[in-house]
Amino acid sequence: MYDATWMLRLYARRRLRQLEAMEPQRTQRRVLSSLIRRGLRTRFGRDHGFAASWSLDDFRSRVPLRDYDAFWQDYWQAPFPRLADCTWPGLIPWFAVSSGTATGTTKYIPVSREMHRSNVRTGADLLTHHLANRPRSRLFAGRVFMLGGSTGLVRQAPGVFSGDISGIEAAAMPGWARLRYFPPRDLEDIADWQVKIGRFAERSLDTEISAIAGTPSWLLLFFERLAEVARARRGGAARRIADIYPALELLSHGGVAWAPYRDRFAALLEGSRAETREVYPASEGFFAIADGGDGVGMRLQLDAGIFYEFIPVDQLDSPQPDCRWVGDVEPGVNYALAVTTCAGLWRYLVGDTVTVVERDPPRVLVTGRTSYMLSAFGEHVIGAEVEQAVAAAARAIGATVNDFAAGSVHPEETGARGGHLYIVELGAARGENGLDAEQHARFAQELDSTLCRLNDDYETHRAGGYGMDAPRVRFLPSGGFAAWMESRGKLGGQNKVPRIVNDPKLFATLRQFADSYGESREEVTEQ
Repeated sequence: MYDATWMLRLYARRRLRQLEAMEPQRTQRRVLSSLIRRGLRTRFGRDHGFAASWSLDDFRSRVPLRDYDAFWQDYWQAPFPRLADCTWPGLIPWFAVSSGTATGTTKYIPVSREMHRSNVRTGADLLTHHLANRPRSRLFAGRVFMLGGSTGLVRQAPGVFSGDISGIEAAAMPGWARLRYFPPRDLEDIADWQVKIGRFAERSLDTEISAIAGTPSWLLLFFERLAEVARARRGGAARRIADIYPALELLSHGGVAWAPYRDRFAALLEGSRAETREVYPASEGFFAIADGGDGVGMRLQLDAGIFYEFIPVDQLDSPQPDCRWVGDVEPGVNYALAVTTCAGLWRYLVGDTVTVVERDPPRVLVTGRTSYMLSAFGEHVIGAEVEQAVAAAARAIGATVNDFAAGSVHPEETGARGGHLYIVELGAARGENGLDAEQHARFAQELDSTLCRLNDDYETHRAGGYGMDAPRVRFLPSGGFAAWMESRGKLGGQNKVPRIVNDPKLFATLRQFADSYGESREEVTEQ
């Protein structure tokens, strides 16, 4: 294949100069002013008295924070699926279908043509940052593999479609990007995930893959299938990714925290030239990209038609929360993220929590979800702490993590204590085909001690068994979470295993599935 990386390199040089000169506050003020002007003649703009001269303070005083349910009830439900001049000028051509990871409630997130262009530009920025780190890249000598959801879109009305955000972006992809894109159109619409990844694996062996992107958990499943297909075709022992995709130089991941998967992917990519780069994509927009090394934060996309606000998590229920923006946000604070976008979302609470690690340029780490907190007993454990603790527990026994979920278990008898239950699917354990009772106990102990170190409230509730029992751990056999997601009709693509499950019915469903799936191992409790 003709190496077209030189064209990407020209773009990257110009874009990097723009990013270097960018002033965060000025850029974000300009974005907000532009969005307000575009919203003047919408129903939302009229309802809130939009004026082109508004300042940030004016905007905040007239437009309240809203979540999806409020937007749906107040603005989108009645005219759906034809949202014309409702919260954004013109007709909304696409809706990104989001299942709601924790509850399963289906959401329809508006995607305007302007938002599509924003997503395309941010995708180009991802490649720009890669080239900045690897000047001799030959990325466009091969194809960029997007392991996303089904690209089959549902026609909701004339000119209006819904589906996975990855399917929307694939359907509306510009021609220049399609030339370097994998998979081909004849494979994109396959709905059955198991069939799809098998076909992807087979066809990709005949293609020079230079980059791959997806959610870590689904990438793991795909790589397992890829290795099986490669062995069947080429024979020999299990092949490394470096052997199967020798031209691979970029693995882009996002959607869930990377920490529990880091060791597993390091082993998979051993001997490969590939670097890993985290991204922050959402159905509402493509918010940030890691422009540096692993774990140093992701740089916010300041000029992509998105205005960012940060609300301290403990003030979400306050009538007048201390909202911040890039001009006064404080590093190290756990914030709920709100966005105003070129798809007609106005001070919209995304549901994610982030911390800012640097202000100029603004870089963030995703810490969890506003609903992703274990606090049934007042312990206030956030998603990022759970991720770190599970990763540490796996390392303590020389194992890696495929997937996991955690929830609260309430006492069934008077005077008994409740606690947390972790349902965990591990990768291979060091030197073992399975785990013995000692390793089980070690995992639970390390999980508990790490949470005590990270969270004072948790440590207080655990002290002497005062308020909570030690965490219990149930190990699922390999493939367990994929089977559970398949049983819910949510296998692959944009669907993610919920890390913290606060919905009692959903957690009960998972526990029942774990009881019946294969030979689930017994729970282990540290005394």
